[in-house]
Amino acid sequence: MSPLIIGLIIVLVLALIIVGWVIGIYNRLVRIRQHLKDSWSGVDVELKRRYELIPNLVNTVKGYASHESETLESVIAARNQAAGNHGSPESQAKDEGMLIGALRQLAVVVESYPELKADKGFLELQGELTETEDRIAAARRFYNGNVRDMNTAVQTFPSVIIAGVFNFSSAEYFEIEDAAVRQVPKVEF
Repeated sequence: MSPLIIGLIIVLVLALIIVGWVIGIYNRLVRIRQHLKDSWSGVDVELKRRYELIPNLVNTVKGYASHESETLESVIAARNQAAGNHGSPESQAKDEGMLIGALRQLAVVVESYPELKADKGFLELQGELTETEDRIAAARRFYNGNVRDMNTAVQTFPSVIIAGVFNFSSAEYFEIEDAAVRQVPKVEF
């Protein structure tokens, strides 16, 4: 074989290796992006489940604590705002933080009504809401794990090159602000 043919074969093999490498990284980024979308839809499903439970919970509390209308209205307003948010995980997290704060205020109101705490319908709704909160936390952890994988993939070498060429970008974590979650609700009678 002539040196020219050997040189062409080497160049062709190297080109195939590089093309295979690019295809492999591209396919990995696409796979991670699809996992990310799938995991966000899991979070969304659980949030919608929570939004459907809250009006039932509020209506049950209304029967016992009708003079707590301001607290009940703030829960419904926070629920409506969170349910209507279809933006980024960051904006959704902000609205979720407000909803969690309103629900905590509602929990404080419920503590003042022993007959409500013993109501079977209320207990079932409270149990479903607790289960939903656990499912939201699990879905959020799964989503944030996929965000971590995507961000690692688009920020590390050599995949950062392929991510830049094909417009893959970092994703936002879905994190509830600690201040809103840890804030003690104020209830005044």
